[in-house]
Amino acid sequence: MIRNLVHCTAPLRATISFHTFRKFHAAPPLPRQPVPDLRKTLTRYLLSLQPLVSEDELESTRELVEEFLRPKGQGEELERQLHKRAERTDNWLTDWRQECIYLENHLPLPVHSSPAVILPQREYKDWRGQLRFASKLICGVLDFKAKVERPGGLEEFWRGQRLCPDQYYKFFGSCREPGTKRDRVLLHPRSTSHRVTVCKNYQFFELDVYNSDGSPLTEDQIHQQLLFLRAHSKKTDKVPVGVLTTDHRNSWGRAYSSLIRDRLNRESVRSIQHSLFTVCLDATALKFSEELYSSRTAAQMLHGGGSHANSGNRWFDKTLQFVVGEDGNCGLIYDQATADASAVLTMLRHVLDYCSEGPSLLPPRTPLTRVPPPRKLYFNFPPEIKQHIEQAKQNLDILVNDLDICCFSFPDFGKKFPRRYNMRPGAFLQTCLQLAYYRLHGSLCATSEVVSLRTFHRGRSDVVRCSSPEALEFVQAADDPNTSAGEKFSLLVRAVESHQEATEQVLQGQSVDGAILALKMLCITSGMALPSLFMDTSYAVSSHWKLFTGQVSSPVDCVMCYGPLVPDGYSVCFAPSQDSITVCVSAFDCCQETDAQRLSDSLQEALRDVHSLILTCRPGEE
Repeated sequence: MIRNLVHCTAPLRATISFHTFRKFHAAPPLPRQPVPDLRKTLTRYLLSLQPLVSEDELESTRELVEEFLRPKGQGEELERQLHKRAERTDNWLTDWRQECIYLENHLPLPVHSSPAVILPQREYKDWRGQLRFASKLICGVLDFKAKVERPGGLEEFWRGQRLCPDQYYKFFGSCREPGTKRDRVLLHPRSTSHRVTVCKNYQFFELDVYNSDGSPLTEDQIHQQLLFLRAHSKKTDKVPVGVLTTDHRNSWGRAYSSLIRDRLNRESVRSIQHSLFTVCLDATALKFSEELYSSRTAAQMLHGGGSHANSGNRWFDKTLQFVVGEDGNCGLIYDQATADASAVLTMLRHVLDYCSEGPSLLPPRTPLTRVPPPRKLYFNFPPEIKQHIEQAKQNLDILVNDLDICCFSFPDFGKKFPRRYNMRPGAFLQTCLQLAYYRLHGSLCATSEVVSLRTFHRGRSDVVRCSSPEALEFVQAADDPNTSAGEKFSLLVRAVESHQEATEQVLQGQSVDGAILALKMLCITSGMALPSLFMDTSYAVSSHWKLFTGQVSSPVDCVMCYGPLVPDGYSVCFAPSQDSITVCVSAFDCCQETDAQRLSDSLQEALRDVHSLILTCRPGEE
C-alpha cells in the first residue's frame, strides 16, 4: 500500500492509504454525528455573544434562551424532533447545510462561494509546456479516481480515526444545475462517464480519456488529443458562454432555462455536466510587478480576471475545475456544494505527486479501436441568450473590480514556533488575527473558522466561533501600558486555549451553528413559528461573519483564497509551513470600512508583537 501524509483544512492532518489488493475486509462503519445537548449548546452561544453585543442586549438574549428552554416548551419539542431526524437519516446536518448554505444562495459562485487553490508556478512558459503538464495532470486525476474506486478504496486516518470517503465518490461526473429559486446537484454514475471537458479560448471540447477496453489513455495519447484541440480552437472571437455560470444564480437559472430549450445547446450543456471534470487551458494573464504577482495570480485563479480575460474559459458549476495557464500558473477551483477543502487537498496532493514522477516505463496498451479526436461543443445564441451573456459580463466585471486581494508570505516564523510553547498553530493564528482586527476597527466581530467533520459518517464541515470573552480580554490588554507583559502572556494563553477548546467541541459534533441551523430547518419543515431567539438582534450580529477564516497546511506549497461572506467583511486563509506563513486576505472595495492591505499589515504587526511577547516572557524556552 502507498502511505502519504496530507494536511487538510484545519484541524485535519490525515494519514492516507490506498488499498491495492482485491481481497479486503469491509471497514467498520463510521460513527454518526451526535446531536448536541441543547442547553449546553445555547450556553456556549451566550458566551460567544459576550465580545460582540452590549450587556443589555446580552441580558435580553439570556431571557429569550430561558424562555426557549422552559419545560415542555418549543426548545424541548425541537430537540426531540432533531433526535428523531438523527435516528432516521445518515447525517442530520449535512443535507441541510448543503441546501441552506450553498444551493439556496443566489450569489455568484466565483468569489462568493467557490474557493481557489493556487499552486506554485510551473517551470514552462509557453503553450507546449502547458499542454504537456495538462496531459500529465489529467492522468494524475484519473489515477486518483481509479484508486478511490478500487475495492477497499481510499482510507484516511486522523488522530487514529477514519475519515469519511463519501465526497470522493461525488467528485467525478457531478455538476451543479442552476434554478430560479434553488440549485441542485447532478450526480451521474461514474461508470457511464468517460470524458473530460476542456476549455480553450472560450470554446468547450469533449475529450475521451479512456480506451475502448476501459483503460485510461496514456499521457502521450492525451497530449496528442490536446494538440488536436489547440489546432481547432485558435479563434478568440467566440461568444464566452461560460460567463453565464459566473452570474447570480437566479439570473443564470433563467438564462439556463432559455439556453437548453435549443437541442444543440442542451446536448452541449449535458456533455459538460456529465463529464468527469473540467480542465481550463488559460491564456497568459497580464504581467504584474513582483510585489503584486501573488495577489493578482490569486485573483486570476479565483474568478478568471473578468469577461475580457479568462472568466469565459470556465464552467463554474462543475465540481472540479483544474486551471492550467500558458504562463505556468496553475490551480484548482471547486464547488463547495459537493466538495470540501480537506478532501480536495488530499486528491490534489496525489495528483501533484503523480505529476512529479517521470514518464511511465510500462509499454502503452494498444486500444481495440482508435480513440476519437476531441469533439467541439457548439452553441446557438439567439438574441435573448446574447442579452443574458452581456448582462453576466457586466455583473462579473463589477465583481472583479470590487474584489481586493492581498497575498503575502510572513517569513519570521511558522507553525514550529507556537508548537514549541504547546499552542496549536491554528488557535495561535486566530488569536493574532483577533488582535489585528481589534487594532484596526476598535472592536471584535463575528468570526468563523471552517473545520472538517469527516470523522462522522457523511460528515462535511462546520464552523468554530472564534471571538471569545478570553480573546476580548487579551486584545484589550495587548496595547495597555498598565498591563504587565506577564499578565498579557497569561491572557494570550487563555485566549489560545479557549479557541482550542471551542474547536474540539465542534470536532466532536457539538457545534453551536450546526445545531441552530437544524432547529431553524425543523421549524420551517414542520410549519412552526421561528423562535424569538433566532429573530433577535444578537443572533443577527453573531452570525454576520465579518471575518471568514480557514487554515490550509499541506506539504504541497499552495495557498487557498476565497471572497468575504458579507459586504463589510474579510476572508483570511492561513497556509502555515514549518518556518513561514502564507496568508491570503480579501475584502470588497465598495465598503469604505474594510481594506485588505491594512488588515494584512495589521496582522503582520500582530504576529511580530505576539512573538516578541512570548520571547520576553519565556526566553529560556526558545
